[in-house]
Amino acid sequence: MRKISDDIWILDGEAVPFLSLPFTTRMTVVRLPEDQLWVHSPIKLTSEIKSQLADLGEVKYLIAPNHLHHLFIADWQSCYPDAMTIGTREVIKKRADIIFSSSLNDDQKWPWADEIDQVMFTGSPLMEECVFFHIKSGTLIVTDLIENFPSSNFNHWQRLIAKGVGILAPNGKMPLDWRLSFTFGKSQAREHLNQIITWHPKVIVMSHGEIVESGAKQFIETSFRWLLFP
Repeated sequence: MRKISDDIWILDGEAVPFLSLPFTTRMTVVRLPEDQLWVHSPIKLTSEIKSQLADLGEVKYLIAPNHLHHLFIADWQSCYPDAMTIGTREVIKKRADIIFSSSLNDDQKWPWADEIDQVMFTGSPLMEECVFFHIKSGTLIVTDLIENFPSSNFNHWQRLIAKGVGILAPNGKMPLDWRLSFTFGKSQAREHLNQIITWHPKVIVMSHGEIVESGAKQFIETSFRWLLFP
């Protein structure tokens, strides 16, 4: 477990196979008032993770930010039955076997709104993602909106694929297939991106790859050049 700033930590998990590539996994934990823990994109649950979280507080919210990040939710629900599970409309439809408390697509004041801001990044028929911003630390929390894998994660052929779809550090970005799916929704997506930019992130934490700890503004401008400069 690594502390990013006051009341925010990241934990890295084992890789999972996706489209022939080994995707490393990462979850972000934010401690809210009264030691309530907000867990973004839960990774495989282990006894070590349980112990680490017990030292921080009580797991209160389990967040599934898009329809690809749900693999371990059921195990977390079994371990933390009093926690609220909240996901996007797409993941709720996909995982009918999981009980969700509410949808991130709902227009409401979330219990964590004073500590964490959010925007639903839409404009693509392929996927939508809820993006979060930890206000106190200036940390942008994304899932697949940006992927930034170090080349050491892959063998030669995997590196060629990863470079081709644009997800190799230090120039990581949204994967090519998802970018292309915004052909008719760029104006909508640009509104969401502008919201992200107005947050003025200092750090960018993504579920897959190297986090960005300096030059976040420049990184976003480069990563989203395809959207900012059509």
